[in-house]
Amino acid sequence: MAVPAYDWIGFHADLRPDSVALIDDYTGKRHTYKQLNDRVHRMATWLAGKGVGHGDRVAFLSENTIDIFEVLFACAHLNAILVPLNWRLAIPELQFVTEDSRPLLLIYEEQFHEAARQLAIPETLRLGSEYEAALAVADPATAPPVTASHDDALAIMYTSGTTGRPKGALITHRMFFYNAINIGDAVGLTYKSRNLNVLPTFHTGGLNLYTTPCLRLGGSSVNLREFNPERLLFWLTSGEITHFFGVPAVYQFLAEYDGWESADLSRVESWACGGSPMPVTLLERYAACGIHIRQGMGLTETSPTLFLTDEEHALSKAGSVGKPVLHTAIRVVDEAGNDVAAGDVGELWAKGPNVTPGYWERPEANRDSFTDGWLHTGDAARIDDDGYVYIVDRWKDMYISGGENVYPAEVEQVLFRHANVLDVAVIGLPDERWGESGLAVVVPRDLDLFDPDEIIRFCHEKLARYKIPKRAVAVEELPRNAAGKILKRQLRDELG
Repeated sequence: MAVPAYDWIGFHADLRPDSVALIDDYTGKRHTYKQLNDRVHRMATWLAGKGVGHGDRVAFLSENTIDIFEVLFACAHLNAILVPLNWRLAIPELQFVTEDSRPLLLIYEEQFHEAARQLAIPETLRLGSEYEAALAVADPATAPPVTASHDDALAIMYTSGTTGRPKGALITHRMFFYNAINIGDAVGLTYKSRNLNVLPTFHTGGLNLYTTPCLRLGGSSVNLREFNPERLLFWLTSGEITHFFGVPAVYQFLAEYDGWESADLSRVESWACGGSPMPVTLLERYAACGIHIRQGMGLTETSPTLFLTDEEHALSKAGSVGKPVLHTAIRVVDEAGNDVAAGDVGELWAKGPNVTPGYWERPEANRDSFTDGWLHTGDAARIDDDGYVYIVDRWKDMYISGGENVYPAEVEQVLFRHANVLDVAVIGLPDERWGESGLAVVVPRDLDLFDPDEIIRFCHEKLARYKIPKRAVAVEELPRNAAGKILKRQLRDELG
């Protein structure tokens, strides 16, 4: 018998109706659980009136707004599926996603009116006055109860497409539930917790680290419209925030912002990071200020949490993503699918109730991405003798120089220790002699002091000869996707 999903918002509206659920930093809106439950019911009624039902897709195109959570939980009442759209994409890229997912309805922000017109989705609703008017006329009493099972999809989240066309990962009710348990237990969330979210809500991090886990427990979440160091520091020093999760770029930019080192951040109970490797030098810089950032790792396909370091080993195991969270199993395997020995590098596989059942209408991708229920993550990893996992790099970012495998993330960690390196990416490019050789793409702290030969010399005696990049170039910034991951394919195209 299928395990039923449950009405998280309705539960807390009954138990703690006056507790704050969501705060929108941009608009100033604050919704208690009673207010949020009313708005969710009204949106479910309105969507049902437009013909949205079991399995229908509802697309959402907007910069960060707490309205997306109303739509998400309204979809839960209808057993419908939310499709968050990446507003940073060009219109042809958005067209690919909507033609693939075929939403019945689009909810969008005014600034994306032209995109909404060109996407040609049958029904649309503009956020703001039109959205509020739709809620006002809908009867919350006629919203159906949540009848979905844990197996039903609640969202389709498209992968970033760093290596090709994006695929829509099916995110089930079970995945939302188990991610909330996995990360909630790991960072100590309770109904008293208040999360600060700066990540884009079209991304799994923005939805699930830790806004939906807080809503499962009856806690609250502040959502910033975008990364803004002034507003970020305002909330972190307000005394109201207990939990914060950021990507390395957020921590890097915050550390460069005037005043952060003297700010009182003592009320924040938990700091964590994921999305891409955190420079050890940055972990050490925060630790010197009494902030121990716990590094983790996850994927869109795992909703997202797979790993998180424990606070005790945040520095002693710097560079590790920790051990698997409770309801997740992992393996590190060779090309034949056999487990590798401790210390050896292999591909990370994952299995558990937080793992996607597959990709939307991609049978070939499902065949290639799963073995007996194990998801092939595409990450190169190793496990040390204590059971801590290190993500060495993406398999596709590895290059072979002189017959030796080079994992750029290892080289980047060394380069981050250079005094004039603010940000860096290492890529492999064709080389007539070595097959491939490394190029260090550096964002210098001071461009006038940048010396490419000195950057290469810095690597000597710190890395094996074959790992040392052959060249270094300076750029103003590195291209990144919404998750903060560097777009190395774009760098290879531009610099190759």
